[in-house]
Amino acid sequence: MEKDKNITDSILIIDDNEDILEFLAQVLGEHYTLHLALNGEIAQNILSKEIISLVISDIMMPDIDGFELCRILKENVDYCHIPIILLTSKNTFSAQIEGLEVGADAYIQKPFSPHLLRHQIANLLKNRLKIKDHFASSPFEDVRVMAHSKTDENFLKRLDEYIRKNLKEPNMDIDKLSNHMNMSRPTFYRKIKSLSSLSPKELIDITRLKKASKLIAQNEFTLFEITRMVGYSSQSLFTRNFQKYFKVTPVEYINTLRGKSPADELRAF
Repeated sequence: MEKDKNITDSILIIDDNEDILEFLAQVLGEHYTLHLALNGEIAQNILSKEIISLVISDIMMPDIDGFELCRILKENVDYCHIPIILLTSKNTFSAQIEGLEVGADAYIQKPFSPHLLRHQIANLLKNRLKIKDHFASSPFEDVRVMAHSKTDENFLKRLDEYIRKNLKEPNMDIDKLSNHMNMSRPTFYRKIKSLSSLSPKELIDITRLKKASKLIAQNEFTLFEITRMVGYSSQSLFTRNFQKYFKVTPVEYINTLRGKSPADELRAF
């Protein structure tokens, strides 16, 4: 249902009512890439193959209802980072409490305004994107800032520890990394991409650069030494990537930290 080649966010909609699916497809199809599922089993099959940015699920469904599906996804490390909106005709306080207890990020009662739904989706995705951008552009920000649950926090901590332990390896093996996280390579890629908007390689690069920024701040090593310590075989590539993510060159960063003048720049090497 992709109508716009600039669409990047992909939404999974689950409802056993085909009319509701068609209605939501009309409401959201121009703004997002959509995947439609008539039940929880089909939804889980889609999740295993696609990078999903957000899930919208009805509550009243046969077999796996919306509450149970939400619980399953939030307890699974592969999917727990994905925001979930529950739709329901249950206008009761206890139903809203149950939705929150199973980890739903938003709860919208039927009938609802399409404008309200679009606004809720946009807010959830925008807030996630702000966090991702902040992590990628902030030299000292911890990777766990992107965690939306304890499960994600533990996942990111374990991942970060492995990357840092092997930081000096210029060609870090993604297969070994995914195996360490007990995931297949495709599942690992989808998890990292959805959680951080980065590929595993980009996340490794940012981890290298964040370590480099800390080493620079310690003022104990030259940039040449730091380049090798964080696994770059090329200083020009190190400089280019540092500027790409942090918007300053390593030398400019040094000058910012230490108040050096341009005449001192060469001494950093």
